[in-house]
Amino acid sequence: MTADSTYCIGILGSGQLGRMIAIAAAQLGLDTHVYAPDAAASPAAAVAGRWTEAAYDDMAALDAFAASVNVVTSEFENVPAEVMTRLAMHCPASPGEAALRVAQHRVAEKTIASDLGIDTPRFWPVTSAADLETGLRELAGAGILKTCRLGYDGKGQHRVNGSEAADSLYADFGSDDAILEEHIDFAFEISCLVARSQAGDICHFPVSRNQHENGILARTTAPADIAPELAQAAQTATAALADRLDLFGLLAVEFFVTPDGGLLFNEMAPRPHNSFHWTIEGCASSQFTQLARVLAGLGFGDTRAYGSWQMDNLLGQHMPQVPELLTAAGVHLHLYGKPEARTDRKMGHATRRVRAD
Repeated sequence: MTADSTYCIGILGSGQLGRMIAIAAAQLGLDTHVYAPDAAASPAAAVAGRWTEAAYDDMAALDAFAASVNVVTSEFENVPAEVMTRLAMHCPASPGEAALRVAQHRVAEKTIASDLGIDTPRFWPVTSAADLETGLRELAGAGILKTCRLGYDGKGQHRVNGSEAADSLYADFGSDDAILEEHIDFAFEISCLVARSQAGDICHFPVSRNQHENGILARTTAPADIAPELAQAAQTATAALADRLDLFGLLAVEFFVTPDGGLLFNEMAPRPHNSFHWTIEGCASSQFTQLARVLAGLGFGDTRAYGSWQMDNLLGQHMPQVPELLTAAGVHLHLYGKPEARTDRKMGHATRRVRAD
């Protein structure tokens, strides 16, 4: 990229992550083009230079989209992996087909973590009632049954308490592509974020510490107040996953921290992550700016934190707090431009610095 060129980043998906990618790209003088089946009047399209509303299986529309941009990224991991393969025929595609495919399947992501020597909760692939019965027997009847695909923010999950028969539980769950996981009594959760260039260079962000309510991230504090050795271990594991997946872009990984200080892989997302929204104010290069820099070949920006930060998600039921937040000293309010506030729907977030280090 040269200073007098017009460089365009294509964004698959039209939600708040796409919106914040487009805003960060614009600050660097980069254009953006959003592609999604619901692009019209979406949070991302409202701030992007261009948008295309078309289905992910519309090959002609995808080809035209790819021809209009210099590089493509995805704001969510559930876009069909075949779309990434198709777009990569025309231009560099982030995070890459392999990273997207693995992150779309809970068994696949835990298997690759385990293969790299990263500890995970015990898990069993469940494609039949017999599979479920085997896993429950090993777990003495208790665990967490999850869909392998599409579940997020606590959706697609069922806690098994030991009193349910495998046959009826499997039938009621309604999926033949599931995973049974050991229930972990963890002390807390942390998340890591790395940026990785096409050449394989890695840049870390400070580790975040997360608090969930009803399966949805409620609050993140960062940098996490944890032992340096624990943060280093989590970052090393995250970088190893990014390398194994030949990732291009961003990779976020969530880990459980056990009461004895152990580290267990939970899940990953090859995109910007909710637990790093604090970086917009908290770092010279936010996660969105870093992604735009990597996509445009501008090199890594500075990711050191300006002190300690707290980020609170604003869900639909929290919107009455907005007038107060607008006048609160030191609060950075981000609203996503969604037209309808629904219970548990992410509508925005608020960030404040809690300590200047």
